[in-house]
Amino acid sequence: MTSTHQQPLGSLFSATSTAEDVMTGLDLSGTSAVVTGGYSGLGLETTRALTAAGAQVIVPARRPDIARAALADVDGCEIVPMDLADLDSVRAAAALISDSRTGLDLFMAVAGVMATPERYVGPGWESQLAANHFGHFTLACELYPLLATAGARVVVNSSAGHTLTDIRWHDPHFRTGYDKWLAYGQAKTANTLFAVQLDALGRGDGVRAFALHPGKIITGLQREMTLREQIERGWVDAHGNVIGADFKTPSQGAATGLWAATSPLLDDRGGLYLEDCDIARVSAPDAPMDDGGVRAYAIDPDAAARLWDLSITATGANPITR
Repeated sequence: MTSTHQQPLGSLFSATSTAEDVMTGLDLSGTSAVVTGGYSGLGLETTRALTAAGAQVIVPARRPDIARAALADVDGCEIVPMDLADLDSVRAAAALISDSRTGLDLFMAVAGVMATPERYVGPGWESQLAANHFGHFTLACELYPLLATAGARVVVNSSAGHTLTDIRWHDPHFRTGYDKWLAYGQAKTANTLFAVQLDALGRGDGVRAFALHPGKIITGLQREMTLREQIERGWVDAHGNVIGADFKTPSQGAATGLWAATSPLLDDRGGLYLEDCDIARVSAPDAPMDDGGVRAYAIDPDAAARLWDLSITATGANPITR
């Protein structure tokens, strides 16, 4: 796909649509899904919506006990221990999933971290890139045989934060000075490029991939930010109540991902960036983040292939060949 395919379709849904709106009337009985972060925030809304429609959902969780408590009233889900920032843990989770399934219909990469303090994991990887991208990249590669068997849809939560920066090819791990927002922006650009290249490699097997901006939502994603920071940005008041313009509820925030996972309008499409339950347009290089759209660099196929090669080399993940 190229930027010429980044044109809204005029779906029946919008920025105010909820998970319930998108899933009304859908029967997902007999389908299976992996939802990372599926026990809090947007991930929890996603798990609830999919299981309510009849899907069996596997929830990889860094905190299994908390996940079990959050999902205690949800039928049709299974919890697998996994830490996205620990690739041995990711591979162990993939092995457990592969041992219990012959195929996967949906892979939804919802988990993420944002604006964290300077932190390095593994062999010295910047932690936001590691958790948001390398972890999901490795999990998807390890599970690819199951995805290919089912002709799966892969849905990756990116963010309007991708507009903050392209991939810092010269210094992706911020050896020359850390900026938590640029690190977040780079990780979100990586999420989008990952979907572009996975779609290019997987479409012959029926695997189609999408990235998306879920909208502005206050969830556990902001846990590393102080209340003062959120107040100064105009997101919340002194009591933590959401006051920011155009902020969505968690159910509204989960809607675009669920639409990406289920909409027949996206049949035979992929490698696209979505927002507000539709395909996003390409935004100008200097357009404000809140104006929406996707930067051209985040859907560039050459950059996507370059990042894929970098990620294979870094993680040692199983390559996917056409």
